[in-house]
Amino acid sequence: MLSRDFSFEFPPELIAQEPLSERDASRMMVVDRKSDSFQSTSFRDLASYFQRGDLLLLNNTKVIPARLQAKKKTGGKVEVLLVKRSPSEEGERWECLIRSMKGLKEGHEILFAEEDRTIPALLRIEEEKKFLQFPSGVEVLDLMRKAGAAPLPPYIKRPEPRSADLSRYQTVFAKKEGAIAAPTAALHFTPALLKKLEDAGVRIRALTLHVGLGTFQPLQTERVEDHRMQTEFYEIPQETLEAVRSAKEEGRPITAVGTTTVRAIESYFSSENPPFPRGGFHSTNLFITPGYRFKIVDRLLTNFHQPESTPLLLTCAFAGKDLLFRAYREAIQKKYRLFSYGDCMFIL
Repeated sequence: MLSRDFSFEFPPELIAQEPLSERDASRMMVVDRKSDSFQSTSFRDLASYFQRGDLLLLNNTKVIPARLQAKKKTGGKVEVLLVKRSPSEEGERWECLIRSMKGLKEGHEILFAEEDRTIPALLRIEEEKKFLQFPSGVEVLDLMRKAGAAPLPPYIKRPEPRSADLSRYQTVFAKKEGAIAAPTAALHFTPALLKKLEDAGVRIRALTLHVGLGTFQPLQTERVEDHRMQTEFYEIPQETLEAVRSAKEEGRPITAVGTTTVRAIESYFSSENPPFPRGGFHSTNLFITPGYRFKIVDRLLTNFHQPESTPLLLTCAFAGKDLLFRAYREAIQKKYRLFSYGDCMFIL
């Protein structure tokens, strides 16, 4: 498969720059694989597609304010995205992305302002990856909470970071810190809608996959098969595993909210007897592309994804490329709002 076969054109003005004032006010395109059809409706109608005993899986990861403004020793400004913590014998070490490397080299210091002090971090470059080594005693998560901003994707333009995005680019059930991007399909949920589903007898269970570079890194190879996903970490509680097994035994549909939820649950059940014990975080670099046979997920709620992206490949694998691309063309024609703060799609 060629990466360019998963590209499509869209008007840039359809990229949602702001969230709707009400989370559940988004439009929802329902894609029915059995009838090879799709229709437009509202996300507020979601509960009508569930019956008592159905299982809904959510990703409860919490986005950390990983976007930080810093300075070079020369005084120039630099923007840093802290991606994930790496092993270090002394002090915290974080893999990072730096927006402008002009004037920066291996061994240079990057300076972070935290209230009344300046924190120097040493830049290390290893195999094209960038790392920042922080001094011993510095709690980097505390630094983020005090000085960081929401790590919005680059297609959402912000001249300056907004504090409101820290709460809005976050699900209402976010619990476990560690993601550098939101599981955006879940941004539409409200406490009221979740309660409506629970009252209707829908089983709602959570897992955690900390969204990292693996999810939003675009395809970088001409052939899809040559792309390599970066590792991300997930955890599935015992009660969620039991709910999945019960649903399968009872023949009840399992709905995954977001491609990250799909990757976590499909990774766990990639073999009949998972080779690791339950509990704790485990790693995955599962890359789901057309031809993949889904073992667990029966239905998928997802947002609209960027061209030539790994989430788009996953949704093509789930819905079928032809049907999905026809649905995308319809959505673009009807001016659906696209990507992270945009509208959603429910694939049955």
